[in-house]
Amino acid sequence: MSAARAVIRGVAAPLPRENIDTDQIIPKHHLITVERQGLGRGLFSEWRFAPDGTERQDFVLNQPAFRDAKILVAGANFGCGSSREHAVWALLDYGIEAVVSSAFASIFEENAAKNALATIRLPEADVRALLAAIDALPGEETTVDLQACMVVAPDGQQFRFEMAPARRRALIEGLDEIGMTLERADRIAAFQQRDRQQRPWVYEVPGRRAETPGTHHNHPRRHT
Repeated sequence: MSAARAVIRGVAAPLPRENIDTDQIIPKHHLITVERQGLGRGLFSEWRFAPDGTERQDFVLNQPAFRDAKILVAGANFGCGSSREHAVWALLDYGIEAVVSSAFASIFEENAAKNALATIRLPEADVRALLAAIDALPGEETTVDLQACMVVAPDGQQFRFEMAPARRRALIEGLDEIGMTLERADRIAAFQQRDRQQRPWVYEVPGRRAETPGTHHNHPRRHT
């Protein structure tokens, strides 16, 4: 489970490039680990750093006003390319809690949902207006209100967005898919009890250990 939060407040970094792919978010040479911690160092590394390791001063996350950004405002089709989940992990490890764009690649958006990274879709005109407000007031606070489904720009402009209720609830309450399933544990157990009575033969497999309703055991496959 992730931390529950209904409102994300912080600096929003403008990155108005379109078609930012997962290899640009986290280049492939950072994928030699399965650990999430530390991947933030590789976030946009080919844009953030020169070949000698020095920072590129013209990249937004290297600018003093945006170093500690919690929100990223990007161009359309963010997260396209490969399905690597490391792209989401890198954003989160850096400290980004929400990405705002007019469109996301579908696999990236699903990976974000599974890892509690908020993906906020706004119409292109609203994204442009938000970017303009951030440019005018660099380093000032932007708010993503998940409860009210609203983004509030540094200058006070408000932009409404839509999000699937289940996804929004998961973000607000800090639930992952397992947590949401466990909320239905009583109903699952009741179904298993009824099913055991109606179809006992399903639970009477020779050599299979008896199970208590509401529990599940993984059994090794038999190889022939």
